[in-house]
Amino acid sequence: MKHKKKLLFAPLFVLIISLHTFAQTPEKGPWWPHPLWGADDEAGGSNWITPEKILGAMQLVKLGKVYELGQIYESKMPLFGERSYELKTTSNKPSGGPIGENKLIFNEEFLTTQIGQVGTQFDGPGHVGSQVTFADGSVKDVYYNGVTGNQMYGPKGLRKLGVENIKPIITRGILIDIADYKNVEALPHSYEVTLADVKGALIKQNLTQSDIKKGDAIFFRFGWSKWWDNPEKYNHHPPGIGLEVAKWVVSMNASMVGSDQYGTEVEPYPNPKLIGPVHQFLITQNGIFNLENLKFDDLVKDKVYQFMFFFTPIRFKGATGSPGRPIAIK
Repeated sequence: MKHKKKLLFAPLFVLIISLHTFAQTPEKGPWWPHPLWGADDEAGGSNWITPEKILGAMQLVKLGKVYELGQIYESKMPLFGERSYELKTTSNKPSGGPIGENKLIFNEEFLTTQIGQVGTQFDGPGHVGSQVTFADGSVKDVYYNGVTGNQMYGPKGLRKLGVENIKPIITRGILIDIADYKNVEALPHSYEVTLADVKGALIKQNLTQSDIKKGDAIFFRFGWSKWWDNPEKYNHHPPGIGLEVAKWVVSMNASMVGSDQYGTEVEPYPNPKLIGPVHQFLITQNGIFNLENLKFDDLVKDKVYQFMFFFTPIRFKGATGSPGRPIAIK
């Protein structure tokens, strides 16, 4: 019994290179079924958010001070690649009215955008996957928990792994300030954060690895939000974590990660043969989701590194991700 309990909480590690040698089948592959949540799970790391986890996070609230961790959504914000954001309202009159004897008038807006993949954005379980060769020689698109493209793709949203499956995330947040540890306002372009950096930053913040508990949300500050008003610089080769730190995140049994740049992982990846391997490793293989384009300036100013964290992905059925308003409370 003790042995089984130990296995239950063993973190899932998958090496990218194993995809070429593992005899994948629909029932069993290198990262499916998930060892903790089972073959039918679509909620990933949000499963860690239990009543006990929420109550534990509440113990961190001493002042009731609220910190906004998200950026404002607007057309001039940095956008990745060819993504777009356009919000329209009527320019010189209300959207509707007047109606009734009381002459009611009202306003509405029309928003056109990749709703879950612009601004402060949460990457859901259907956002990234891997193309995998199965034992029978067939090649399939595979996502979190072994869900294939044939099972997932649909013209009006994902049929499986939509962001509506993610539970509200109310947990303890841990901020790891890498920029401060390196004594810079912002890390340089393409700097890969090492595990030594992470451990050093924790020590500087009077924290240890043992202070990080199952289900915590782990955030990395690179100082990159400094360039939010300079999209050309912000969107060019940001610093970030690599697979070394990603494996550490999995070993900590985090519910999610996040950072103050658009992908959390370093770009370009030091191994030029790999594109976005941290996204694949965390989201696809381990169900640990990613909240991007955050800002931590106010937390850092007050030297707040542990806090109660709130983020509730909007339940757009079949969406790959979600916008939102992440909040820290101390």
